[in-house]
Amino acid sequence: MSTTSTLRRALLYVPSSSQKFLSKSLLLPHTTDNITYDLEDSVTPSLKPTARTNLLSHLSSLPKLPPNIGELAVRINAISTPYALTDLTTLVPLPSSTLSTIVIPKVNSPSDLTFVIDILRQVSPQNEPPKKVIALIESAKAVMDLKQICEAGKGCLDGLIFAAEDFALDLSLTRTPSLREFLYARSAIATAARAFELSSTIDLVCTSYKGEEGKARLEEECRDGKEVGFNGKQCIHPSQVEIAQRMFAPDEKEVEWAVRVVIADEKAQAAGRGAWTLDDKMIDAPVVGKAHSVVTKAEKCGIDVEGLRRKWQVQVPE
Repeated sequence: MSTTSTLRRALLYVPSSSQKFLSKSLLLPHTTDNITYDLEDSVTPSLKPTARTNLLSHLSSLPKLPPNIGELAVRINAISTPYALTDLTTLVPLPSSTLSTIVIPKVNSPSDLTFVIDILRQVSPQNEPPKKVIALIESAKAVMDLKQICEAGKGCLDGLIFAAEDFALDLSLTRTPSLREFLYARSAIATAARAFELSSTIDLVCTSYKGEEGKARLEEECRDGKEVGFNGKQCIHPSQVEIAQRMFAPDEKEVEWAVRVVIADEKAQAAGRGAWTLDDKMIDAPVVGKAHSVVTKAEKCGIDVEGLRRKWQVQVPE
């Protein structure tokens, strides 16, 4: 993971048609990596213009990004609809210090992405780089064209999202608790995001969020997504955010091990040692690289890495 990568362990959708939800989104009781204001699926066609106007007013009133929010984004309407161009020309001129990212639904081909990027370059504020772009992958065609889509987005594309419900509709699939029916598509998306060094690969929505059963289901889906290669989760309710962010952060044991490896490797390098062991495990370059990646992400997640370094400052390579 690059040190410049944007942290999006949770991507929380907020309907822009609701003034109440827009206002409440800034008052969440916990730090949130990403809030994505939605103009697409959660907004009925008759309310699209109102939602856009609401969102423009809401974002224009913000002097800067609230300290408890890592990133504000907007999900525009699909390029195939009559709303997308107005969404872009209305909202993209806002300063990146407030609105930094555009989420594009139903990216089925490279041309969908290049259309948006061209608009971004034309209407972005002067003296600012174009806003970052995240693409929703929702169809069989998009999965087959992932390489071309990622190549078309070079320089702007910062993440991929898997949209399970639309993908299931496209392939006439029935979603099951195992998520086995989505494994090929999810693996392809996670692999493409890594191959093109994108910050984010964000997994499907968990539709369960109420009660202990809903929380347990969300945790299981996050655990499964992490194992497949995702580093974040789409959320449809604020109660899902804390769980997703905890599940997609490195756990305590993982961070402690990584810190020990990093400290021991620093001493091994100083002593000119190329190979060594720790707790009877062989440590080589890929293990050290993963350890540095874990430590970097832990720091971004607010984990006390410096405290762990002090605790393990006497660690030596075995």
